[in-house]
Parts: sequence; structure tokens; C-alpha cells
Amino acid sequence: MTTLLGIDLAGRCVLVAGGGPVAARRVHGLLAEGASVRVVAPALCEDLADLAAAGAVRWRCDGVTEADLDGVWLVHTATGDAAVDQRVAGWAQTRRVWCVSAGDAAVGSARTPAVTRAGDVVVGVVSDGAPDPGRSREVLRSVAEHVRSGGADLRRRRRPDGAGRVVLVGGGPGAVDLLTLRGRRALAEADVVVTDRLGPTDVLTELPADVEVIDVGKTPGHHPVPQDEINRVLVERAQRGQTVVRLKGGDPFVYGRGGEEVLACREAGVRVEVVPGVSSALAAPAAAGIPLTHRGTVTAFHVVNGHDGLDLAARVAVRDATATVVALMGVSVLPDIAAAALAEGADPATPVAVVENGATPQQRVTRAPLHAIAEQARRVGVRAPAVIVIGAVAAPGLLDPGPADRHRPDPHLPDPARPGTMAP
Repeated sequence: MTTLLGIDLAGRCVLVAGGGPVAARRVHGLLAEGASVRVVAPALCEDLADLAAAGAVRWRCDGVTEADLDGVWLVHTATGDAAVDQRVAGWAQTRRVWCVSAGDAAVGSARTPAVTRAGDVVVGVVSDGAPDPGRSREVLRSVAEHVRSGGADLRRRRRPDGAGRVVLVGGGPGAVDLLTLRGRRALAEADVVVTDRLGPTDVLTELPADVEVIDVGKTPGHHPVPQDEINRVLVERAQRGQTVVRLKGGDPFVYGRGGEEVLACREAGVRVEVVPGVSSALAAPAAAGIPLTHRGTVTAFHVVNGHDGLDLAARVAVRDATATVVALMGVSVLPDIAAAALAEGADPATPVAVVENGATPQQRVTRAPLHAIAEQARRVGVRAPAVIVIGAVAAPGLLDPGPADRHRPDPHLPDPARPGTMAP
């Protein structure tokens, strides 16, 4: 019966007999585990030769002998010669050293599993009885998809002292399927989730019932949990040894105060990492069929915080039509943004699009020329969250679909060919 056993090879000597591509694959895996690798072969393939030249492995140019097993913890034999591999396995058996035979798993005393990783969790699959690597790979593929997508509960049950950490996860514009795999896996490891109002909050219903969810979401003009308190919660929970996920809409470093939270954690000596997300500055226009850059139209874009108004670069961009301007958090100040652009000398006919709830089933697009966009938005009742796009790319019909493109296969996603509101 075959038993799976996790072996720590970091800093330990491993012998690889053979210098071909199979041996090279084994060597790369061993180096990734931190092993000290010794290769014995009359010649090396290009990949192994590069590693030897760089000093990543020690190479002895000769046929393998029993003396090469001196001081090793594990042997991988991949010479391509069945008789030699069997002889190496015999030496290993006599010396009570585990041996993996690449040519015939039944010859060695150990087997290399098909492996996948999810953070610090390693999942391996091997065949019991007669070796069947193909079956192991297929089983692993199914298991890996489940684990990597966050479907498995990856929370720690044993907590070493000081093992707490904070993970800032960019959740994207709101649709759960625009959350990255790494972000979803981080949620599968979370003991506590500190969440905003925006972002893929529906994913929280998929978490185990005993995962604590702390809502610190803000609405326009209403910030019930100040940033200092959010920082305190992140640090305090991590110091208890918990894994804390700070789930944010968009990307943590695009108007998400992620930098402040990282600094607070580092100042407190708390481990912190950042998982990038799809910013609504990119996702909402794309979902509405608005390219921020388009060959022959514009080759750059500029993102601003709507509450801060148009900076100098944005004013120049709208005046001279040199770049698309994207304003986040600007619904309440849309009249001021439009007035500032017009005062700068922008063409009153400059196209503007406002995308509400981008990349969700509630998406709606309102379009009008710059001089009329504020009134049009007021008339139809535009509400946050919304992204404002100013520039030629916002013109209706820029990406008119052909007849074959007018029916999208996924009825749950908005159709950019059918915006919710269009100014005449």
C-alpha cells in the first residue's frame, strides 16, 4: 500500500542520476523545495547545463556509482537505462535511502505525486498498487480546480504564535466571477473578512458560517467606521493569530486606501500582502463596450478622483482631446466636473458616458455631450456607484456590433450593445 508523506527537503542533499529532460523537470521541482541537488550524468541537456553553469546544482560528469549515494536523503534516478535505474534503486534499498525511479515507479521505494499548491497547502495524488501517472494527473486536475477556485475551506486549525496576517483583496467591480482566483483563495483561508459596501459581496454567502464578517462599508456622505478604526481592527485581529481578509471593491491601491492599511500593518509588525483586483476604472467602461484607448481615436487615459475635480493633466486632456478621462466617485460632482472641463476650453460636444453598476446585471449607461451630461444624468436619476468616461471613445456607435454580435450568450451579464439610457 502506498502512503503519502510530506518530506521537508530544504537544505538536504538529493541525488539525481541522469541528465535528460525528465531529470531536468525533477531538478526544478527539487530546487523549488529548497533541496541541495547533486546531478550525476555523462552529459546534460541544455536546461540542466544552464543550472549547472549558474551553480544551482552540483554536477559530476560520469556514470552514477554507489558512492554517489553517500550523504543523500533521497535519490531520483532518470538515466533512461532501465538496468542502471534498477541498480541505483538497489543501492538505495541497501542504504535505506528513499528512491524514486522515473522510468518505472514499481522499481523505486517512493513515488512522486502529481502536485498542486494553494498558498501553503500542497495537495498530492498518487496511484496505489500499479503506477498510473495519467490517472493521478486527471484526478489532481479536478481537485486543483476546486481548491484553487476557493471552494475548499483552507483556514488554519493550528495557529503558531505570530502566524496572523492581513490580506488586502481587490474584489473587482462587483461581479463575483471578476474576483481573481487568488482573491477567492484568500477568502477561503480567512477567519475574519473586513468588507466594504462595494465589490463582490455576494461571495460572502459562499463562506463557512463561522467566518466572521465585519462590515465597514461607506456610502456617500456617511462613513460610520473611520479609517483609523478599520486599521485598528485589521491589526488587532491579525495580532490574535487570525487570517484577516480586507475585501475591497476594485483594486486596493486605486482610491481604496490600501496604502494606508499596508502602512498600519507594517508599523505594527503584522504580515500583510496585497492581491490586485480589476479596477472599476477599467472594468466598467469595458463592460459597457467603451475602450479607454482605441487606435486612430486616442492612445492614453487618465484616472481621477471625482471628489477632487479635474487636475491639470485631466483638464488638458479634455481640452485638447489627447486622452480619455475616467472619473471615479464623481456622480455627486458631475456638474462641477463638466463645468470645469468647459471652462478649460473643452469642446461642448465631447462625448461623455456614465456607467452605473458596471459589469453587473444592474449596469446602465447614460450618454450625452459634455454640455448636457449633468442635466441628462439628473433627469434619469444616475446614482453611485458609477464611472464617468469623458472623450471620443464614449461616443455611441464607436464599437457598433455586427448582426452576429447582437445576442450575447450569457444572459446574466449586461449587453454593451443595449445601453440603459441614451441621450438623443
